[in-house]
Amino acid sequence: MEAYTGFAEIYDRCMDNIPYDAWAANIGRILKKYGIEKGIVCELGCGTGEMTGRLSDMGYDMIGIDSSEDMLMEAREKLYERGKDAPDILYLLQDMREMELFGTVAAFVSVCDSMNYLLTKEDLLQVFRLVNNYLDKDGIFVFDMKTEACFAALGDETRVEQFRDATVIWENAYRKRKKQNCYRITMFLKERGDLYQKVEETHIQQAYSVAAVKELLTEAGMVFIDALDAETGRSADAASERILFLAKEGFQPGKCYENRNNNA
Repeated sequence: MEAYTGFAEIYDRCMDNIPYDAWAANIGRILKKYGIEKGIVCELGCGTGEMTGRLSDMGYDMIGIDSSEDMLMEAREKLYERGKDAPDILYLLQDMREMELFGTVAAFVSVCDSMNYLLTKEDLLQVFRLVNNYLDKDGIFVFDMKTEACFAALGDETRVEQFRDATVIWENAYRKRKKQNCYRITMFLKERGDLYQKVEETHIQQAYSVAAVKELLTEAGMVFIDALDAETGRSADAASERILFLAKEGFQPGKCYENRNNNA
């Protein structure tokens, strides 16, 4: 599967209902609550850079990681449009399961259910281990995940979105036994005149229970802090459709803590 190739071109228009401002404000409050008021923050699955840019505006030195070159092209275009006086953002084309950084960071964040694209516990564990490895001492990891309740609510449906220069067809399928959500995206992107390019992508997301995520974080050496309903801010329960997880770096004897944030 090559996800977010043709879709990258119209991704922001399809996601114009996402409350990025509110999400960024909430993440900012969480970071400050745990003493992270400046320094380097890395976003996993940064996409077109909507959240990365907002956190940069809050004064954090941002790194954005994504495995889609097309999405990062959109993010870099936004960075260019911000002007030469705007803080720079380092965008890296990497698979989060194999990410490499130059040193530790104050925090990792991940939104828009990027973690759900890790379809096995082994992959999720690998990412958690890398996050723990690259976090400063007492660093924080904040990430959201869609739940099985969310996938069940979506069910099997087809919907169509029309834009001035594109038509997007979403075909959603809920795989209850596997706890997966599969959606096929068919796009007709206008090129010139009456000529349209047809692009198809298939996306699969995996649901994990709070208990499973907590167990994997612990196995990775991290300290589980909390699991909150992303909508209400209260403790997550069986009805929660999106959960915001908080975890803390677990001290590792012999680890080189290269805290660059004092120079930020």
